[in-house]
Amino acid sequence: MGKILWTIIVVLIALWLLGLVLRIGGGIIHTLLIIAGIIFIIQLVTGKRSV
Repeated sequence: MGKILWTIIVVLIALWLLGLVLRIGGGIIHTLLIIAGIIFIIQLVTGKRSV
């Protein structure tokens, strides 16, 4: 689950940066990035880490 989450976060950040540069899909990408950030913070707080 941890690897999938990291993959999603990296893809969303890449799409977000692409959206900032090209001014496309801003609203959807920003919303998905916020959701991924919240999931990441919840994972850190709960201490579920896979090494």
